Amino acid sequence: MKFMKLGSKPDSFQPDGDNIRLVATELATDIVISVGDVKFYLHKFPLLSKSAHLQKLVANTNDENIDEIHIQDIPGGPAAFEICAKFCYGMTVTLNAYNVVAARCAAEYLEMYETVEKGNLIYKIEVFLNSSIFRSWKDSIIVLQTTKSLLPWAEELKLVSHCLDSIASKACIDTSKVEWSYTYNRRKLPSENGKDPIWNGVRKPQTVPKDWWVEDLCELQIDLYRRVITTIKTKGRVSGDVIGEALNAYALRRLPGFSKGIVQSSDIMKYRSLAEAIVWLLPTEKGSVPCTFMLRLLRAAFLLECGEMEKNELMKRIGQQLEDATVADLLIHASAGETTMYNVDIVQSLVEEFVTNKQNAQSDFLMENEYQESRSPKLGSDASKMQVAKLVDGYLAEIARDPNLPLSKFVNLAEMISSFPRPLHDGLYRAIDMYLKEHQGISKSERKRICRLMDCRKLSGEACMHAVQNERLPLRVVVQVLFFEQVRQATSTAGNSTPELPRSIRALLPGGSHESSRSNTTNTEEEWDAVPTAEDIMALKGELATLRLGRSDRNLNDGVKNDVEKATANKMRGLVMSKIFTKLWSSKERNGEISSSDTSESPGSATAEETKSTPSRSRRHSVS
Repeated sequence: MKFMKLGSKPDSFQPDGDNIRLVATELATDIVISVGDVKFYLHKFPLLSKSAHLQKLVANTNDENIDEIHIQDIPGGPAAFEICAKFCYGMTVTLNAYNVVAARCAAEYLEMYETVEKGNLIYKIEVFLNSSIFRSWKDSIIVLQTTKSLLPWAEELKLVSHCLDSIASKACIDTSKVEWSYTYNRRKLPSENGKDPIWNGVRKPQTVPKDWWVEDLCELQIDLYRRVITTIKTKGRVSGDVIGEALNAYALRRLPGFSKGIVQSSDIMKYRSLAEAIVWLLPTEKGSVPCTFMLRLLRAAFLLECGEMEKNELMKRIGQQLEDATVADLLIHASAGETTMYNVDIVQSLVEEFVTNKQNAQSDFLMENEYQESRSPKLGSDASKMQVAKLVDGYLAEIARDPNLPLSKFVNLAEMISSFPRPLHDGLYRAIDMYLKEHQGISKSERKRICRLMDCRKLSGEACMHAVQNERLPLRVVVQVLFFEQVRQATSTAGNSTPELPRSIRALLPGGSHESSRSNTTNTEEEWDAVPTAEDIMALKGELATLRLGRSDRNLNDGVKNDVEKATANKMRGLVMSKIFTKLWSSKERNGEISSSDTSESPGSATAEETKSTPSRSRRHSVS
């Protein structure tokens, strides 16, 4: 810390109790100055020779025959006045970052100008500030902190603005020129670990991180911190990601429980203003602030009941980079009094912001490049949409565990991303299965509604195997899973078409055809709500395993099979799949689940097809 000593005489100020200060000299004191609740017994000559204000006060007291002067409004109080008085006596005074602002303001109040006497206190303090204090990083921060209790004097004397400019200029300097001490606690430098980098016996110079100044500014209160960050941003030499890191570090230091997503404080008003200030300090560049930090800040904004403008601003910024979030970031607990565990409405609003942002970005690009062709924005948009779809699937799987979660909230959120590109629906299947497991009492129509969110064609092999054995899924979904698994296997070998199925089996498929797994159907609710029996599940599991084994065998023998053998294998596979559907259909007949509209075809036709398929299957086994 920088300091300056003024005067050479020994300090002869002595206390007499708590509220009296006197000068121990042979000369009797001839003036009493009361500053606050402290009385100073002093001499007129040294004081009046340097203070124009005391000259006026003494002149007034002489006219009124009063020996005591009262000063109640001097900045810095008795301590600052004592520094000025000692300077007038020529006694040793030490100025440093903690008392220099108070001394400067008090000297201004006492009018200790150069016109009164050359080399007066104001001049000496100004030299000390400009030559030492404002050139020191940490001293500038300390001085700025002391100005808070000395307003408006510190503002009028431009001490605050000088401090702001000094701090901001040093924060913007090239890191290769940083030579002063600073605090950096978030990751240790090699020298702090005892592992200095040495190359051929020569110690390498340490690299200063770009955000070296972040920790030290966390010592400032929010009003001063806001002004410092604003000044740094105005200079335009610090990147947005460093500003974002600074705000993150400040929130972690100043908001209790911020890292854990909670606010542990009874002073709601104080921390509400702090959170709102941080929101408006966020840099405008997309990606400059981590999405995790903004979601924590959003969670704090709801807990602290911040204003709607601040919440909307945060959600707008988060929506621009929602693909960077994690499921844990989105798990924002509902407020007290709510029946659900998590605030799903916030996440729905964030997804809406994301969709709106993508639509606006695409429209702007088309307007700017009306006569040019470029696929870059679309590719980037698809990648981010795919990531958000994966994120929402994971979020749905977590909130599905909530027994009080309404189906409408689950479905509405899932439908918002239904058009997003997703190679697999495994995540959505997992979320649906979790919801069915935790909400076993939902109605038939609700079961039908939630299952239609999933596209059975986009389930992986592992998910298909699980779905076939899942007793919570309606029978119709199980049939769709089996059918599209067969389609995938058929199309993977030489582009063969899928086998023709009986009309009774096609009735269980979406829309009575093979085209879409989510189109409208005319089947009854009983078909959706029906579930396979344990016997059916075991049979389906065995048949699916047979299909997989057959597929593996075919892959091993592709090099030696001829075209006739491949065609025979495809036909055999189709017959096996047809038999699986027939088993399911027979099970539905036994359970009385088939309506009259679904049994327009005579049972004999289905039996005949099964009879036709049996010899072929037997011959295949006999050959093998």
